[in-house]
Amino acid sequence: MAVAEAGNATRTPPQIPFVPAQAATQLGLEPSYSAKNWAPAFAGANGITYAPAAAVPLRERILLVVLFITVLASSVAFIEPSPHDGLMAVLALACVIAGVRFDRTLVVLVLCLVIWDVSGLISLINVLDLPKTIQYAATSIYLAVAAILFACLFADNTMQRLTTMRIAYVVTAVCVSLAGVAGYFHAFPGSQVFAPAGRALGAFKDPNVFSPFLIWPALFLAERVLTRRIGIVDLAALGALLLGLMLSFSRGAWFHFAVSAMVMVGLSFLAAPTQKARLRIFGLSAVSVVALAAAVVVLLSIPSVMLMFKERAHLINSYDVGQGGRFRLQELAVTAVLNYPDGMGPFGFATAQGLQQHNVYLQAFLVYGWIGGVSYIMLLLSTCYVALRAAFVRTPWQPYLITGLAAFVGEIAEGFIVDTDHWRHFFLLLGIIWGAAAATYRLRRQARTRLKTA
Repeated sequence: MAVAEAGNATRTPPQIPFVPAQAATQLGLEPSYSAKNWAPAFAGANGITYAPAAAVPLRERILLVVLFITVLASSVAFIEPSPHDGLMAVLALACVIAGVRFDRTLVVLVLCLVIWDVSGLISLINVLDLPKTIQYAATSIYLAVAAILFACLFADNTMQRLTTMRIAYVVTAVCVSLAGVAGYFHAFPGSQVFAPAGRALGAFKDPNVFSPFLIWPALFLAERVLTRRIGIVDLAALGALLLGLMLSFSRGAWFHFAVSAMVMVGLSFLAAPTQKARLRIFGLSAVSVVALAAAVVVLLSIPSVMLMFKERAHLINSYDVGQGGRFRLQELAVTAVLNYPDGMGPFGFATAQGLQQHNVYLQAFLVYGWIGGVSYIMLLLSTCYVALRAAFVRTPWQPYLITGLAAFVGEIAEGFIVDTDHWRHFFLLLGIIWGAAAATYRLRRQARTRLKTA
């Protein structure tokens, strides 16, 4: 649904679903929503002009530079606290200087995160004597603040800030993926540090965290190829990301990508403005599946890849079953959830049973208690709801909502087999979705207000 129209329908470049500058002026919309401010002016076929790039204040330029560097550093995660964590404090200061505001749409996000973390602090009382429990609780609070910060950031001047974030994210994801690939194939001396034990992990500590980190940028590039244009650079970057994903040999991440890709294609198909666009998405999706299958076959012709693939590509492995297996631990975790309404606290279950249960939903109840667990479920449901409501509104940031929601649904699915409550990119996805949704809702409110008073 287009937010605003001026006169007759205009013929715009297919990759730029902007609101015309005259219509935006008539509706009283903020300049950042009337057009892609960072793009040159474009004169439509009927003379309607799209808003030219406006002068960016110094404080906004500083904010964009800090945002770019902060996201660029997010792939360095083999130490804690990571450089990204330190830069988040600088980003918060830059937000204050730039006058970043809180949008009322974000109240639900804040409420869910606050209840979740307060419940975690109450549960922490049970395990204060255990090492690293206070650090765990502090990390939970920090990540919640990060999600709120990103959401506030992306709710204003949305396209400039999302574009800055996206460029930095794609660049750092491609670099860390190539590092993992180089490590896997021992491309240079010492490169094996990026792929110990025969699995690519880049600058992360765990291949099961490294690989999901690559999924949102891969989805964004794939969505652009399917719906807008096919670029050599996009295809090369997408290939690098998928190669790193494959060589991580993470079953959860493979499943995550499959789910997210299907959601992305489905949403893009439904949101396509014309029948021709839907046919393009359908045709290119079919070609992509064939190309991906062919690439996997080629990779499996490499003996080391085939050997690890045979070891990893089982629905159930030895560590999933048995007395100390994942499924048995999850059964015990369900019992523990029922026995501890206020939660066992960080590492409480692992201390009692020797291992983690590897299920974020059980983790939410075990670490944060019943109230915290319910608030986490509400966080997921409300995020999907606001994303779905906004994803079909034709705005310049619609692709971010579609791919953000697709990646988020994949994370929800992967959460059944791994703990995702401290994945930094999960909270960035929260910020992308809620910030872009807040911008969309405000845009629609402004449009309705102006139309009523016209």
